[in-house]
Amino acid sequence: MRREPDDLYPPIEPYDSGLLDVGDGNLVYWEVCGNPDGKPALVVHGGPGSGCTPRARQYFDPERYRVVLFDQRGCGRSTPHASDPATDLRHNTTHHLVADMERLREHLGITDWLLYGGSWGSTLILAYAQAHPERVTEAVIAAVTTTRRSEIDWLYRGAGQIFPEAWHTFRAAVPEAAGPDEVIAAYARRTESPDPEVRERATAAWCAWEDAVLSLEANPGPAPYSSRPGPAQQALVRICSHYFSHGAWLRENQLIDEAHRLAGIPAALIHGRFDLGGPLITAWELDRAWPEAELTVIDDAGHLGGPATRRAVLAALDRFAK
Repeated sequence: MRREPDDLYPPIEPYDSGLLDVGDGNLVYWEVCGNPDGKPALVVHGGPGSGCTPRARQYFDPERYRVVLFDQRGCGRSTPHASDPATDLRHNTTHHLVADMERLREHLGITDWLLYGGSWGSTLILAYAQAHPERVTEAVIAAVTTTRRSEIDWLYRGAGQIFPEAWHTFRAAVPEAAGPDEVIAAYARRTESPDPEVRERATAAWCAWEDAVLSLEANPGPAPYSSRPGPAQQALVRICSHYFSHGAWLRENQLIDEAHRLAGIPAALIHGRFDLGGPLITAWELDRAWPEAELTVIDDAGHLGGPATRRAVLAALDRFAK
């Protein structure tokens, strides 16, 4: 299907969908769209805890791709939902999500697939690809992150050097935190509170901080975090603070140190130079450690991307479709 260089592909609807029982009481929502005989591709959403969106379908040529999307545990249309404080997150870790992806591949009868995603999605793509390199044909990753503790520390403390007023408000919302290192864990505890007002205040403060970090980017739409529906916000913040307070259950620098496991997998890394949520250094280090990866730096974009980021992603997916 032909399209203009700056345009996404037309909206499409799934031709199949369902809920996959992944164990531990979790049902993971999945959907498939495009060409049933096309090249398999998996969309790995960000967050963690954002859920997949219909717009992600439009990055793929529906005549050439069989596109699979899924909502990671606890968010989107997966159940139980993390906005419910009764939902147990003990079985919601990076390793569980990697296993869910592999179970979904087997469920759909797919031998191997291209992986596409960004932000937290890039961390999960890398973790899956390093665990199952034989199942990954290519990767297209935007807004590269590896969720190192140094990256988490930058986002939830270091960026306060640029937005000191907003960080002061973010920090003041959890006065029980003994020091800056305890802030994320304090938010995680508050999102587990049986008191809905405590959970709502923590969620609002977290989203306000995330919006502040992205506030310098060209974004004519609503606030990226605070504008989400209440349950979606609560699930996102609860899952994010849960993952980040545990360093995503990854060794520091693990995904870059073990990039040699990705040998032979072509990849397009696309990153905005002005990404304050995830500075360019991570993408640059990953590119140096992964010989088959090609890094494209978008000089006028940040974490949310923009027209040039969209063109680069579309070009990579079109190229790999061949």
